[in-house]
Amino acid sequence: MLPWKSDLAGRLDEHEFDSGLLRGNPLDDPHRRPLWVYVPPGYDDDPGRRYPSVYVIQGYTGHLAMWRNRTPFRVPFPEAADQVFARGEAPPVIVVYVDAWTAYGGSQFVDSAGTGPYHSYLCDEVVPWVDARYRTLADRDHRAISGKSSGGFGAMITPMLRPDLFGALATHAGDTLYEYCYLPDFARAVRHLRDFDGDIHKWWADFRSRTSFTHPADDTLLGVLGCSAAFSARPDGTPELPFDPRTGVLREEVWRRWLDWDPVRMVPRYAEALRSLRAIWIDAGTRDEYQLDLGAQAFRDALLAHGVTEDVIRFELFDAGHGAIEYRYPQALTWLAHHLHPTS
Repeated sequence: MLPWKSDLAGRLDEHEFDSGLLRGNPLDDPHRRPLWVYVPPGYDDDPGRRYPSVYVIQGYTGHLAMWRNRTPFRVPFPEAADQVFARGEAPPVIVVYVDAWTAYGGSQFVDSAGTGPYHSYLCDEVVPWVDARYRTLADRDHRAISGKSSGGFGAMITPMLRPDLFGALATHAGDTLYEYCYLPDFARAVRHLRDFDGDIHKWWADFRSRTSFTHPADDTLLGVLGCSAAFSARPDGTPELPFDPRTGVLREEVWRRWLDWDPVRMVPRYAEALRSLRAIWIDAGTRDEYQLDLGAQAFRDALLAHGVTEDVIRFELFDAGHGAIEYRYPQALTWLAHHLHPTS
């Protein structure tokens, strides 16, 4: 396995996407975003052929350039995805890599007064742009979304909210069952905030003034601040914590706003949309540090309880933690490609 870039059998087009919706966003983040579109081998040889598409989104703190990160003895996902099609393991699809980074590290792919309209950016700007410029099968039955961690959360909720656009999903260790994946961090956050007079904005100013992740509070507080901006921002965009920053006592109304975004709890509200999906891939490691294996199981069980048939779902728990599971991505891509293809 070579430790440097290899040539692709397909082609990866790198665009700069100018988003009208992200102009003037609350964090003054760039409205011009990188957007990568991969076309499979043979795309240029048959100008009359159209292809399904899979949209790939990233976990918290993820940005598009990180797809090129190389780790020992593993192939970055764009190359691994290309190999799936070069080897004929799956029918060809177009793969779209979407950037939804923010100054806080991520957007959770929702529309929020605290970060910006990232859900609408994805659904109402990026999808139509790709369909207009590439030979996609521009129909929800041939379009899927896939992601890990926060990206897995985005992959779960987007077809619920927009079943007109997405007919399949893959979630790898997606954020869900919030009492286990988020709630434990609140107590740690309160302890860290003692160093900042209970003021997360004071920590944020400190964080931005120095080298990142050099204080033990950084990982926890960044996630808490970013999710508060996504799930419980005030109308003026100020993130509101779901707990008292000095005592840790839950602010029930604010915490409820977080729970309203828990995919397990969303299933009953969006059961009809979920029953319409062609394919749902769910997986997680049994040693996941955020207990997302429990969330994966709960999400699957909720789907079955609300009428999603078992033959639509591909569910697996495997021996791993939260990190280093990128080898699962091409497996899910292969499975989705078979389900999205018009001959499948």
